[in-house]
Amino acid sequence: VPKTSLEDCKHTVSETMMKKPALLRQVLTIGTSVLVGYLLLISRAEWSEMHRYNRALGDLSLVLVALAMAIGPLARLSSARLFRKLLPYRRELGIYAVLAAIAHTVIILIGWVELDLARLFGFEFHPQLQRYVMLNHGFALANVVGIAALLYGFVLAGTSNDFSQSVLGTSVWKYIQQGAYVLWWLAVLHTAYFLFFHFLDFHRQTPEPNWARWPFVALVASVVALQAAAVVVTWRSQTSRRIYGAPSQRE
Repeated sequence: VPKTSLEDCKHTVSETMMKKPALLRQVLTIGTSVLVGYLLLISRAEWSEMHRYNRALGDLSLVLVALAMAIGPLARLSSARLFRKLLPYRRELGIYAVLAAIAHTVIILIGWVELDLARLFGFEFHPQLQRYVMLNHGFALANVVGIAALLYGFVLAGTSNDFSQSVLGTSVWKYIQQGAYVLWWLAVLHTAYFLFFHFLDFHRQTPEPNWARWPFVALVASVVALQAAAVVVTWRSQTSRRIYGAPSQRE
């Protein structure tokens, strides 16, 4: 067999082996997203169809971002190799979180504000004044935060690939991907408004509290606790290495 043929075969086998884990991550992430999205959808069976899908997709996006944010601290805190093997899943989780957020936004634009962008920012048309007036300041601010999160998501998802990493360089690429922390907190603020404050501006009977309020608090608190614990562990490890010359446990 010619040498070039052997090299081509090795290259093909290598590419196939590299594609298999990526395909597995895609399948598992899609399967998890569909399952979580379905459970969120049926959990609000009494709501109108538009709001059921709107809220389910919004919550799904937040859950996927939360999982992506939690994997890094878990890998740093645990000696089990399982969490380190999950690190590549952050890419897929982030991408599908952005896709869910896009679907969430489309439903809002078509089903809630009916393509009237002024309503998206809290304005309603006043028939007597014959002009738009702002009636819901909180709704406007929350949607501005949501749009900012979506824009961050576009940048992160658009650069979450090997091609972008090779073009931008590792340092620049990592700096851009650190925007995931900004995306996370914008998504938290956006969700918190609609869970706790949105209906307080209405001069009508307040609806029953959304069941997701306290699970949302627990989710955010868990991610924050994991990140704080990872910071402490990293600081102690670096301090120990600097003072005593001991090797880092996570290296």
